[in-house]
Amino acid sequence: MNALVIFGLLAILMLTGMPISISLGLTVLTFLFTMTQVPLESVALKLFTGIEKFEIMAIPFFILAGNFLTHGGVAKRMINFATSMVGHWYGGLGLAGVLACALFAAVSGSSPATVVAIGSILLPAMVKAGFPNKFGAGVIATSGALGILIPPSIVMVMYSVATNTSVGALFMAGVIPGLALAGVLGGVTWYRAKKFNYPRQPKATWGERWQSFRASVWGLLLIVVVMGGIYSGIFTPTEAAAMSAVYAFICAVFIYRDMSLKDVPKVLLNSANMSAMLLYIITNAVLFSFIMTNENIPQALADWMLGNGLGVITFLLAVNIILLLAGNFMEPSSIVLIFAPILFPVAVALGIHPVHFGILMVVNMEVGMCHPPVGLNLYVASGITKMGITELTVAVWPWLLSMLGFLVVVTYWPDLSLWLPRQLGML
Repeated sequence: MNALVIFGLLAILMLTGMPISISLGLTVLTFLFTMTQVPLESVALKLFTGIEKFEIMAIPFFILAGNFLTHGGVAKRMINFATSMVGHWYGGLGLAGVLACALFAAVSGSSPATVVAIGSILLPAMVKAGFPNKFGAGVIATSGALGILIPPSIVMVMYSVATNTSVGALFMAGVIPGLALAGVLGGVTWYRAKKFNYPRQPKATWGERWQSFRASVWGLLLIVVVMGGIYSGIFTPTEAAAMSAVYAFICAVFIYRDMSLKDVPKVLLNSANMSAMLLYIITNAVLFSFIMTNENIPQALADWMLGNGLGVITFLLAVNIILLLAGNFMEPSSIVLIFAPILFPVAVALGIHPVHFGILMVVNMEVGMCHPPVGLNLYVASGITKMGITELTVAVWPWLLSMLGFLVVVTYWPDLSLWLPRQLGML
């Protein structure tokens, strides 16, 4: 009964158009003060300890690094490198877009940042080269979602905070699924380009490829700094985030010189605004999780499922449906922070590995970012392409269907996610 009251109140507040963070906070406070006897002191203590986690510090640092790279010329150089490698294949610029999104995702940790950085440069070039606007929009809107699967990923940090799962293990678990999904999206791009005989670029010489690689190498080295540092144990994921912010600043201002020192305060302010918004959501989500635990809602759900003989296959199917439906109305950070504390204990009770469950949730978030009505990537792509959401929805469907198929594979093949962290001794 209490669960119905909590979710009913949350749904009503969200339907009024109220921001999710405020809806969460009001739901928590209303329930606490009207339907429970929980002392205010314990709520304050839980709030303080919930946001005191060292891992949360990674979020503002990765946001700052992503903003330096987006405003700097890193994206343009990555596109040139990707085009020199695959531009001569069918749908060459489209394939370059997938590859560039995968590379930029590995240094930014954010899907919207990836769509803006790559899309604003590549989409006009694709239209100029003779590609239909819909084709380019479909490629960039879906490939941009790689930003939350290929590490480092802000959404993975959110999941770690909500479930106390190792961030380093999650990052490594995202590598193979991220590369596999990039391959799937690239395959769809190549097939449609060949089917409709879209233009191809002249084949670059090895000299041109080497030149474009040299130009982009400082940005690509950030992948080595972050992932190599975490794997080798030189620093933790949070320290890696701080290193990436410093490195991105040096790249943008002193190496590439695409940004002057007078632009830095603006980037810092934008990053602070975005970080404050996410941290406010986390604060309210911590209280929401506290209510769920206090009312024994996750435990009751786990007992009910186990008592009715519902196994892993049924539970994972239900999780996918719930998260895909949530993706219609909410953005990834909110979905993870609201649903992870509820679903995670059930998954653990059923013997599902926490890291596998985290990757499954992230892939669901990726799909959610690409379908209406609140697909974040669709709105970002709409701003770049000046296309309506309905038109964009039609444009992305071939790639979206392939992502749904990939979601099924990730859901029922745990080793795809767990093999690499196991090999590295992280599990």
